[in-house]
Amino acid sequence: MTTIQEVALGRQGLHVSAQGLGCMGMSGFAGGTIYGATDDTESIATIRRAQELGVTMLDTADVYGPFTNEKLVGQAIAGQRAHYTLATKFGFEIGPDGNWNGRYNGRPDYVRTAIERSLRNLGTDYVDLYYLHRLDPATPIEETVGAMSRLVEEGKVRYLGLSEVPTDILRRAHAVHPITALETEYSLFDRGVEENGVLAATRELGIGFVGYSPLGRGFLSGEIKTPDDFEATDSRRMFPRYQGENFYKNLELVEKLRTLAAAKGVSSAQLALAWVLAQGVVAIPGTKRRTYLEANVAAASLTFSSTELAELEAMLPVGSVVGGAYPEGM
Repeated sequence: MTTIQEVALGRQGLHVSAQGLGCMGMSGFAGGTIYGATDDTESIATIRRAQELGVTMLDTADVYGPFTNEKLVGQAIAGQRAHYTLATKFGFEIGPDGNWNGRYNGRPDYVRTAIERSLRNLGTDYVDLYYLHRLDPATPIEETVGAMSRLVEEGKVRYLGLSEVPTDILRRAHAVHPITALETEYSLFDRGVEENGVLAATRELGIGFVGYSPLGRGFLSGEIKTPDDFEATDSRRMFPRYQGENFYKNLELVEKLRTLAAAKGVSSAQLALAWVLAQGVVAIPGTKRRTYLEANVAAASLTFSSTELAELEAMLPVGSVVGGAYPEGM
């Protein structure tokens, strides 16, 4: 069985598994499910199996649940903390009732509140990589990152990251304290970071890039044939890319991918994931089942000829996917 090797993430000294594990789907987001029903027992087994396969970077956030995902991860790694690289995020303001109140919060006092809460949830005294999950438009990024940098000084956090920010914000943040990683959606289905200059900026600044949803939120797996294949509680039903005519137009792209994957003797999901890894970034495919985890790990051993890469580019060129990544308002 293939095992995942470590790579440098950014130029500040952090080394992580080249493929991580996105844990969001194990618990849902802000009180709702993301990809259907969950099973804590299988999720914990998946996290533990990941470590055996070299997938030691775990990606979570306080808003997943909220809180339940961090607690699940903490339970799974209890007694094995040193074997994992923990990345968690804050920035969605979670009120005293334990629910996201619809606001974003990057104020220094909330940075402190959020990290202390996450450390308790995870059952640890430090986080390897701490991300600002979403930008707070009411708080200058310099203030947020300044407060995050004090957590590094105190040993509560080892390295800092940002999620889904434009290049100007990335540069301003990096000037306050070295940013080790930028996490943004990236796949054959979503190549916006190539178009808007974000990916190029991370390489210029020596910031590692972490691509979430490398399988296009599971759509590139080829297993979803109709909108009814989404469970009733699956939030993808709300996303424009998977609704109405958009669904079927995008499905045509997946069918093209399936043809090339079959010729290579792999699944569509493995081909799509291998393409992301071939871009020199860290991918964090999310799964809550060991079988899918093992299939994802196997994708790391795939290589591409220049002809195959050109064929993929021709099949799914930048801008070929129709429909927005999120509903309006998200």
